[in-house]
Amino acid sequence: MVALMALIGLFCGDRIRALARSYDDLPAPASALSWPPSWPALEPVCAGVAALVAWRAGLPYVCFAVIGVALAVIDWRTSTLPDAITLPAYPITALALLPTGELPRALAGGAVLAAAYGLLWFVRPQAMGFGDVKLAGLIGLAAGALGWQAVVTAAFCGQLLGALYGLALLVTGRGTRHTQFPFGPFMLLGALTTLCLAW
Repeated sequence: MVALMALIGLFCGDRIRALARSYDDLPAPASALSWPPSWPALEPVCAGVAALVAWRAGLPYVCFAVIGVALAVIDWRTSTLPDAITLPAYPITALALLPTGELPRALAGGAVLAAAYGLLWFVRPQAMGFGDVKLAGLIGLAAGALGWQAVVTAAFCGQLLGALYGLALLVTGRGTRHTQFPFGPFMLLGALTTLCLAW
């Protein structure tokens, strides 16, 4: 089954490449984050993510993981998390999680994490886009099916990875305290880490 998910991920990687290119007309962020236009490793990355999540978390989470790859690529390149992808991902992820029997807790996790990020956005809108708030709800939905600890871990890992990247920019001289960079990829990487470590 893991091998099958890898093949599906490989196919989805090609589709994600085409989808990401459709957003190339958006202005790239003037920051140290600049995704190569050709995205040379997208297919194997997507295959690896699908296989890893299927192995560690289970089949219900693969759909979220693949959608997450698409959102991470687009946000990394354009600093945009398109509603056209994020919003439909909610019902898709919810349907995929039905077999787990944990959909009520997943919905609660999505609401709580979206509310937490919404508060952060309200307090400091210049430090976070509203797309990150909507993405947080999606991450909370996926992590919530694994338990409240997974929701907290996913949120913490995303914040930690983003902070570490910002620190790396400062240390290497590639950025300052005011350098803006997309936060969505770090949120999604934190969620992926949580899915793969949760039992």
